[in-house]
Amino acid sequence: MKHLPRHIVIPAALLVHLVIMAIYAYDSWAEGQMSSLQYFGTIGVTLAVIIVLSWSLRRRDRLRRKRQQDLENNQ
Repeated sequence: MKHLPRHIVIPAALLVHLVIMAIYAYDSWAEGQMSSLQYFGTIGVTLAVIIVLSWSLRRRDRLRRKRQQDLENNQ
């Protein structure tokens, strides 16, 4: 069975975590205990970090595959 690549699994897990935490913090935002900038800013920054992480992991996996193919071709 082929496993899912890391550049999909890790960001997906972090995205699920972000959604759960956003739902959990929604009550604080709705009651005014948290400003809109703090609530949506945290969500936005976390989403940006997840996207950058995904790109970075995808690039790393691509370079790893390329290196393995080069090693196989040189043998």
